[in-house]
Amino acid sequence: MIGDEARLYKIIIRPVHSEKALTLIDKENTLTFIVDRAATKPDIKRAVELIFGVKVERVRTLITPRGEKKAYVRLTPEYKASEVASQLGLI
Repeated sequence: MIGDEARLYKIIIRPVHSEKALTLIDKENTLTFIVDRAATKPDIKRAVELIFGVKVERVRTLITPRGEKKAYVRLTPEYKASEVASQLGLI
């Protein structure tokens, strides 16, 4: 399973720190990441839960005009996206 765990760390490429992403952190308890194009929603959910030690409620994805895959990850109410964002240095 070590190969699977190492693969999860390659799924999340970087966090997004746009104005919209910062608004989603506060208003919807949602983090935004650029992720690997081949990653599925369950892959992204597992990766975020493993890396940040939180529980994920929902994952939404889209392909940007630049060809990158963006994931909106909503955390369950008992976890705060703002705490994870501060760990990442976003706020």
